[in-house]
Amino acid sequence: MEDGIGQADEETANARFRLLVDSITDYAIYMLDAHGVVTTWNRGAEHIKGYSAAEIIGRHFSAFYSEEDRAKGVPARALELAARNGSFEAEGWRLRKDGSRFWTNVVIDAIRGADGELIGFAKITRDLTERRAAQLALTESEEQFRRLVLNVTDYAIYMLDAGGVVASWNQGAERIKGYTAAEIIGKHFSHFYPPEDRERGMPDRGLETARRDGHFQAEGWRLRKDGSRFWASVVIDAIYNEEGAVIGFAKITRDVTERMEQQKRLDQTREELFQAQKIEAIGQLTGGVAHDFNNLLMVVLSSLDALNRRLTLDERSARLLNNAVQAAERGAHLTQRMLAFARKQELEQREVDLVELVRGMSDLLARTLGPSIQIETRFPLTQPRIWADPNQLDSVLLNLAVNARDAMPNGGSLVISSRQAEAGANQSQLAPGPYVVLTVADTGEGMDAETLARSADPFFTTKGVGKGTGLGLSMVQGIAQQSGGRLVIESQPGKGTSIEIWLRAVEKSAQPANPAPVRVEEMAAPGRRLKVLAVDDDALVLINTVMMLEDLGHQVVEAHSGDKALQMLEAGGDFDLVITDQAMPRMTGMALAAEIARRWPELPVILASGYAEIKEGQDLRLPRLAKPFGQAELARALAKVCDSEGLSQAV
Repeated sequence: MEDGIGQADEETANARFRLLVDSITDYAIYMLDAHGVVTTWNRGAEHIKGYSAAEIIGRHFSAFYSEEDRAKGVPARALELAARNGSFEAEGWRLRKDGSRFWTNVVIDAIRGADGELIGFAKITRDLTERRAAQLALTESEEQFRRLVLNVTDYAIYMLDAGGVVASWNQGAERIKGYTAAEIIGKHFSHFYPPEDRERGMPDRGLETARRDGHFQAEGWRLRKDGSRFWASVVIDAIYNEEGAVIGFAKITRDVTERMEQQKRLDQTREELFQAQKIEAIGQLTGGVAHDFNNLLMVVLSSLDALNRRLTLDERSARLLNNAVQAAERGAHLTQRMLAFARKQELEQREVDLVELVRGMSDLLARTLGPSIQIETRFPLTQPRIWADPNQLDSVLLNLAVNARDAMPNGGSLVISSRQAEAGANQSQLAPGPYVVLTVADTGEGMDAETLARSADPFFTTKGVGKGTGLGLSMVQGIAQQSGGRLVIESQPGKGTSIEIWLRAVEKSAQPANPAPVRVEEMAAPGRRLKVLAVDDDALVLINTVMMLEDLGHQVVEAHSGDKALQMLEAGGDFDLVITDQAMPRMTGMALAAEIARRWPELPVILASGYAEIKEGQDLRLPRLAKPFGQAELARALAKVCDSEGLSQAV
């Protein structure tokens, strides 16, 4: 008799779980057998993918993948990873029944019998197309790639009865909240809310909203069994019977404490930056923040570039894509300014003809300043070339011109001139030797002594809220100092402002000032298909680096750490090239390169980093790739390495 009751209880519990799973409409939750054939199908799956259960059960789940993904073996690799590691998670494009694509969050968990034998897989898919499109169009960097796909055990999925009493409990719920099923089933779900939220009636309000609208979603503090708090993302879906009456609720909770704390730390860092007054202190902090931004912006820009090349968009969609690219590029420029005043940005210094550079920018400066401002240039007949990064110098000139324009609201004149100068041993800020002094002078409002004293401080601006970052002159100062020069500012109220940038002169020219640019398509294939080992601890950056390398026609193997890269090399992967990130835990890119140089001295290594100053292993003299980089920069770096190592001649 007791066995019969136990079996009935088990069947009831199973039925509740089936009802729970089938009632979830935001997630496609279904089962696969050990070979990947669909065996179950819930309402969410039918809603998201368009197939009814009768149409899809018995078919292989690779039907949801694009032809290119199937050709690459992506479905098989997903099952293989899930079987080997217990779970698999990813985001990517999938196909609906009508052939349209949608962006998904996918989690696959291996299911094993009591004897440990693999008997199938549990698969959860969520349609993130709308969220992804909104992020690409409206945000610059921070929120776009914040939500990485999580393992299904990171979700607490459980069922409430119509009164809010817990009726079922899964492993994710036990892991996140600390309660076993025996401890929590039968208790009201308000048990997870802090006392102040219970007093305000928040648990009942959430159920009432789900009962009225069918769905409730929120974020807030929740309690674990041990009394500790965690920040939760909560979704509640109403469960209806055949008559349309609410008989319970399906509840999904996700622990997003780390994300919230990261956002909180980022906000706190911003506040500290705005309050800080010392350039050196801010520079150290900004270098770390800019490194993270570089990784995010690299993913954003390279992904948008890939979409632009692969998709044919209508006018409105193309405009949205262009808006996202422009926003991300603005973020990249801001990051470069932050690195510039911190003197940590990567400069590609070479011989530059300053006169030709200014002439090349004349049209852009004229359009930027408008017809009310007259631009005049004064250069000597002959003058030596300078050592500088031409792209950074372009930014310096444009920034100074914009500042001058804002200081002359009623029009005026802007004079760009240069002269030769010699720095002696008594000038502590400059190394002795010849210099070219670039001067940008305006007839604007000028600055008083107090404003002039703070003009190059980071985040100090006189342009009002929302009209300036406060990084302009500090960026100019950082570039000048990192180039071996200095910044001198002279200004008086009503008499305009004159800004001098001292730049090292080239005593004897050894190369052309501005080498001709090389198109990406010309560098796409250095003579043969290379086998490249790509190393980065940031999964998003690694995915996009691999994508760009594959688009350039190369075979790529991934490694998420220096230790993993060494294991692959020891296994005899027969690689032609290694490209590695610098800032990785346990083993930096420089440390990895040093070990490769010791054990495989003929294997070339490219170091990808957003930092200019890397003290360790300076004697390696590795080719560098500045983050964030796009496909053009990556192709150029490969072409240089292939040319220097003779790979382009290999067959």
